[in-house]
Amino acid sequence: MTDARLRVRSLVAALVLLALTSLAARAETADGFLSDLHKFRVSNYLALDAYYRFSANGDSNTLNEIVGNINNANTSMNNLADSTAGVLSNEDIGKLNSEFDSFKSLMRDNINDVRNTGYPDLRLVSDMANQALTMSEMATELYDTSRESSETATKSRVEAARSAAITLAQMMAKYSARTYSSVSQTFQGSATEESLDQQALRFDSLLAEINKGGKKGELKSTLEDVTSKWQFIRGSYINYNENNVAFVIDRYSKGILQGLDTTITLLQNNT
Repeated sequence: MTDARLRVRSLVAALVLLALTSLAARAETADGFLSDLHKFRVSNYLALDAYYRFSANGDSNTLNEIVGNINNANTSMNNLADSTAGVLSNEDIGKLNSEFDSFKSLMRDNINDVRNTGYPDLRLVSDMANQALTMSEMATELYDTSRESSETATKSRVEAARSAAITLAQMMAKYSARTYSSVSQTFQGSATEESLDQQALRFDSLLAEINKGGKKGELKSTLEDVTSKWQFIRGSYINYNENNVAFVIDRYSKGILQGLDTTITLLQNNT
């Protein structure tokens, strides 16, 4: 009788452990889904940022940067399509993928124009900028929907860091558009699109939110580095000036994005 009770208890314990493990696995999958949506949005803005610079110089390294970011976005899109999280419908993911295909096609055409003629087709650049905005708005809506329906509750500081990264990536593309393109106004998208100075102030608020709460060790040093870099280039985003050294703004902005990516990982690991 005692042996039977022990076997029952062991079986119950095993089932409980299995249930907890399954819940953890679903949470990780759901959070991975959100992570891929986040990376998808950032990568596409970085590709657009690199294109504006490429349109002015035709540099092969900048072209490689475009390709690398598009490849990163492709990887994220494939992960979303293959996800078993069940967060979004196949139809939703298919629509986003279709918008992404349109963006890639326009990017390819715009790159070919610069390579073949030495300068961009302003109409196609405008189309690509508008497509980037449409795709980003859809991805953002899906991200918000995913958060609401997901079984995982993301931390507020992680969400602030992701929002800060998206904001900065948008600012980078917009800054490059103003610096290198004669159709920079097309990147403004719609009347509700924030200006660079407004986005910079929003980044201030997001960075302040990220810095709230406990921070020590690598998280502390990473956030200090992000804050230092931001203070160095903040004025250039708030008061755009053609005399600003654009490559310095770009380099520091990329450093901040890397720091935010590290911050997200550390916060997720409860550092």
